[in-house]
Amino acid sequence: MLDLDPQTFITRIIILVVAFSIHELAHALTATYFGDDTPRLNGRLTLNPLAHLDPIGSLLMIIQGFGWAKPVPVNPYALQRHSPSAMMWVSLAGPASNFALALLAAIPFWIGLTSLDQAWINQSGWLPTPARFLAEWVFTNLLLMFFNLLPIAPLDGEKVAAYLFPAPVGRILEQIRPYGPMILLAVLFLGPSIGLDFFGWVIMPPLQALFGLLVG
Repeated sequence: MLDLDPQTFITRIIILVVAFSIHELAHALTATYFGDDTPRLNGRLTLNPLAHLDPIGSLLMIIQGFGWAKPVPVNPYALQRHSPSAMMWVSLAGPASNFALALLAAIPFWIGLTSLDQAWINQSGWLPTPARFLAEWVFTNLLLMFFNLLPIAPLDGEKVAAYLFPAPVGRILEQIRPYGPMILLAVLFLGPSIGLDFFGWVIMPPLQALFGLLVG
């Protein structure tokens, strides 16, 4: 059984269905804008979660609070013909959508409709309070944004870094790209067993700072 309270379980399910679908649709819409018809031909210009969700990434989202969806297929050559930066913008669109979703959910905190104190009040039952749901929505979307911006394939940040960084760095990223999934899994799941808290060192400091700025 999953060691999750009902409120967290329900919140993560909603985030999985909504935020992941919007993230992938953002990729698809941006690629289409740059003249690539591949997402449409593969049925990815939709908010239907069945077109986007990946079984393992979805399970990890429910268990750990982060995960991934099925990558949107694109044609790099079609994008390159339109603009040298097109692939970078397509990749950046997904994390940007998570940031936009976090900003929208933070509005009730900004205008005083709710607060973090209300978010963590002990609650019985299945449904989370609006304050808790919004706080977890903001936090998880920021987590997905920072996670996807890591410069490790197949995450979005790898293609963003390949465009923005100097050419020698881009060549290194290209060389290790086939091993990216294995590197990512090793860092996330084997690292903690040998004292390498990658999340705690790299992701959590900027995540906590931005979360506090948005809802604190």
